[in-house]
This record gives sequence, structure tokens and C-alpha cells, in this order.
Amino acid sequence: MTERKYITLSELQSHIASALCDALPLPLWVSAEIAEMKVNYSGHCYLELVEKPAGTEADGVAKAQARGVIWRSAYPRIAAYFEQESGRRLAAGMKILAKATVNYHPLYGLSLQITDIDPAYTIGDMERQKQQTIAQLQRDGVWDMNRETPMPEVVQRIAVVSSASAAGYRDFMRETGKSPYRFRIELFEAVMQGTASERSIIDALSAVAAREEEFDAVAIIRGGGATSDLNCYNSYLLASYVAQFPLPVLTGIGHDKDVSVADMVAHTILKTPTAVAAWLNELAADFDGALEYAAVRLRESCARTTHRHTLRLQSLAGEIRSRARLRLSDAAARTTAAETALRQSATDTLRRETQRITSLAALAEGYAPERIMRLGFAVARSGGLVLRSIETVKTNDKIELEVADGTIIATVIGTTGKEHDRQDG
Repeated sequence: MTERKYITLSELQSHIASALCDALPLPLWVSAEIAEMKVNYSGHCYLELVEKPAGTEADGVAKAQARGVIWRSAYPRIAAYFEQESGRRLAAGMKILAKATVNYHPLYGLSLQITDIDPAYTIGDMERQKQQTIAQLQRDGVWDMNRETPMPEVVQRIAVVSSASAAGYRDFMRETGKSPYRFRIELFEAVMQGTASERSIIDALSAVAAREEEFDAVAIIRGGGATSDLNCYNSYLLASYVAQFPLPVLTGIGHDKDVSVADMVAHTILKTPTAVAAWLNELAADFDGALEYAAVRLRESCARTTHRHTLRLQSLAGEIRSRARLRLSDAAARTTAAETALRQSATDTLRRETQRITSLAALAEGYAPERIMRLGFAVARSGGLVLRSIETVKTNDKIELEVADGTIIATVIGTTGKEHDRQDG
């Protein structure tokens, strides 16, 4: 059997290492993203570097990966210079431009030994990502949404997104506790920095949104810290959530130098948690002052109105009295005239009735039985009843004839009618 030619694995690794050294001019400037970063107790800094396809999310699959190391002899210098120039500490999630030599170890494979990092590259990349986030939010039409959300005149029910152990949260509670006004504050805990902060803050905001009718506003607060810890507040996902949040969002993220995208889309941006609390106190005080001023204005208005109406009532009372006197005078005159007319009418009526009665008396006197009987007439009675017809008497009936000066007793011997004569017996 023909014996095959071969090399050992270590020889292969040696060939790869030699080829790398021969092919690459070292050192090289390499751009990559820090996926993981750990400073060992010994002082060495170990990094996991990745390259992701353009346009992928932060958790997208890497297209390249390598280990890197900054030895303790160089790390303090590199880290201090980077923070001085960029205002941020080296951290996972940053894109860096690193000066490195390439090492290939038979056991550990490819690694980059980093001797320098250009902070200008990272600053530019962060700013570029920030501007991309801003542009995307504007294209989405959500840039101004939270700022246009109506803020209540008094904010008393506040949902706070923060860490319970954060100094900023304690400062916030201490400042609101000094206020003479009553606030109802509920904490929704979240991780406020690091790689888990973005998801944690969004989850806390989601919990607030599920109970939005219970709150007037939400405050996102954190204490001081490295500026590099603000990266999550520039993320599109978090900023988009803040921009579209149904309640007004207050931010007090604890930085003066940089303004995050989350700050930009929030309703009200304040520098620190203490500043958020002071703003709430001031808002309550302004409303209290406005109420007091309104009360003073109301009292003054009521006093003016009362005085004006008092004068009007006095004027009306005088006018009523004057009109009443005029009407009473007119009524008295009309009453006097009516009384005079009534008296005159009564007098005239009495005179006419007197005349009529006198006439009737004269007429009655003319028809009085005594007078008629004096003229020769008599009243015939039978049985006390006045005789009105010859039919009521018979022959031999006793009748009484009343004349002017007495009564005649007579006996009927016969009767004669106007149409025929009648005689009985």
C-alpha cells in the first residue's frame, strides 16, 4: 500500500501563522463591533469582536468574528484616552477602529492584539447611528407625537421607570417628598444601563401603557453614569416607543453634555431626576398659584358685580317708588273721579226712581179701592170671597156689598148676564 504524505495539525497551524505574517503588513487598522468586553482581574481586557451585515438589527447574525485582547500595559492608556476624547467608556455595542497585530495560536486560533483605538471613528459611528434613528423616526411620522400629547395642568399620578436601587430614583423621591403637594408615584422597575436596558425599559413602559388611565404622565429617570451607557436611549426601538407613548413622557437621564434621541422625542426633557421632581413641584405650584389668582379675581369680580347690581337695585327701587307714587296718584284721581261719578249717578238714579215712585203712587192712588168705591163702585163678597162671576152665586145667596162708607147685606133674587138673562126660582 502506498503511504500517503501528510503533515501534522501543528505544522498546518504553523503554515497558517507564517502565511498570515507574510501576507499582511502589520499592524493593521481594523473596524469591528465590540460584542463582549471583559476586564480581567489581572488587568488585561478581552474582547469579542464581530462584523454584522449592513442594515441588520443589533442582534443579527455576525458575518465575521474574532477574539481580541488589550494587554494591561496598554489598556489604561487606551481606555482613558478614548473616554477623554469621546466622553464615553469603551463598552459592548460600540463600533471601534482598532490598531492591531494578528496572532494565530495553534490552540486558541486567530486573535487580534490591540495596541490603539481611534475614538473619532466611534464618535462618528455613534453620531451616524443617532442621525439615522432621528431620520427614520421623522420618516415614520412619529417624531412629534409625544410632544403633542396634552399635558395635564396638574401632574399628580406619576409612573416612574427606573431602578429601585438607583441614586437618581432616591433623589427623585426625596425631592417630591419635600413638596407640600401630594403626588401618587408608582415605580416600574427596569435596568437603566447596559445591554439589557433597552428591552427592560420597553417592558416597563408596556406595563405602564396597560394602565394608562391610572396615570397623568410617565418619568424615565436614572442617576449619573458613563455617557456610553446612554447608547440604548439612542436606539430606534426605544425612541420609537417613547415617541408613540400614549402618556406625556418626562426624561431625567442624568447627563448634561449629550441629548439622547429618547430625550428628543419625549414630551419634556429635564437633565436629572431631581430636575424632574422640581419641575413637577413647580407645575403644581404654578397651578396652585393660578387657582389662588383665579380665586382673587373671582372674589373681585363678585364684589364688582354685587356692587353694580346693588346700585342697579337701588336705582330700580327708587324708580319703582317713583312709579308707584305716580300710579297711586293716578289711581287716587281715578278713584275720586269714579266716586264723584258714582255719587252723581246715584243721585240721578235716586231722583229718577223717586219721580217714578211718585208717579206710580199717584197712579196707584188713582186705582185705590176706596177712591173707586167713592165713585159709586162696590165690592161684592160671598162667604168672604170676592165675587168675580155670576156663576158663583145662586138665588137666595147672602152677599155682602162693600161701599165707600160701609157694607150692605143683600139676598140674591136673580142674575142677568151680558149675553142672556138668568133668573132662578
